[in-house]
Amino acid sequence: MLPELARIKGIHPGAILKRELIQRGMKPIQLAVTLNEHKQTISAILNERRGVNTKLSIQLGKLFEIDLDYFLQIQASYDVMNEMQKLNNQQEKPDFNRIRKVLFWDTDIDNIDWEQHKIAVIKRIFERGNTDEINEIVRFYGPTTIQNVLVKFPGSFLPSFEINRTLFLNSNTSVHDDAL
Repeated sequence: MLPELARIKGIHPGAILKRELIQRGMKPIQLAVTLNEHKQTISAILNERRGVNTKLSIQLGKLFEIDLDYFLQIQASYDVMNEMQKLNNQQEKPDFNRIRKVLFWDTDIDNIDWEQHKIAVIKRIFERGNTDEINEIVRFYGPTTIQNVLVKFPGSFLPSFEINRTLFLNSNTSVHDDAL
């Protein structure tokens, strides 16, 4: 039985179709023959290299005795998720002239989702960043967000984190060079 749409938002329809074929013991070639569709098309959909079109959604709906637009709705949800990811990649970013890329040695700084990973970013900057970097991250996220993260965060094994956290929480706006 196919899952409810709300539970699978953002998943490629090919992944759902592949799961359904396995549950029904049906091979992709059998599906292609049944639907009078090219096996390469079915393979591309199952391997998430191609989307489901209206015609195929109707055929799958009839075959599986579900809403005719079921797979089309999954495709639309997947497309929206992809567009959101593209927009997130274009999101506002901190001023990289004020943050050393070496602070994020373990990842590509250009691919960081600054909103989703803000707790890790704030922790990293407060652990290893200098005054300019800390002030830039405060400017980027805002003092309230920084304060909320720092108050809830248990600490770090680096003493610099606790020093910078204390300085920020006491000043409530930035970390000053003269305080270091």
